[in-house]
Amino acid sequence: MKKILFLSVIALILYSCGGSKPVTTTKPLYEVLLVKDDGGANIRFFEILSESREIKMLQNDEELKGKISASDVNESNFVILNMGEKETLGYTIEVKKVVETADKIIITVEDHEPKTKATPDKDVYYYPHSIVKINSKKEIVIE
Repeated sequence: MKKILFLSVIALILYSCGGSKPVTTTKPLYEVLLVKDDGGANIRFFEILSESREIKMLQNDEELKGKISASDVNESNFVILNMGEKETLGYTIEVKKVVETADKIIITVEDHEPKTKATPDKDVYYYPHSIVKINSKKEIVIE
């Protein structure tokens, strides 16, 4: 009985000391870093940031601090989606779909209007925008 107990303990120790498989994590193809209903540009446009000096500009933004790592500068592209000027709150621009092909990334975006539109304040405008991180350095096409 002592011999079986001893062998069981030894087997348990050997089993628990065995090698473990390395954990591999893959990043998602894209991450939405910011969605705001104000603070963007006054015209509708999309901008792709791929150069390190452009991306470093994003790293200095208070709302994006901690969301962009040093390695992202070399491994990722960023997309700024601006809806342009709107008279009421509630507008958003959403990433509907992101598809990776052999040579590019295709982003499909969709505009959303507020469910109910309030009477706009005179001379008050809002500038909805989103910022998206693409975990690839491939060419980006926005539809």
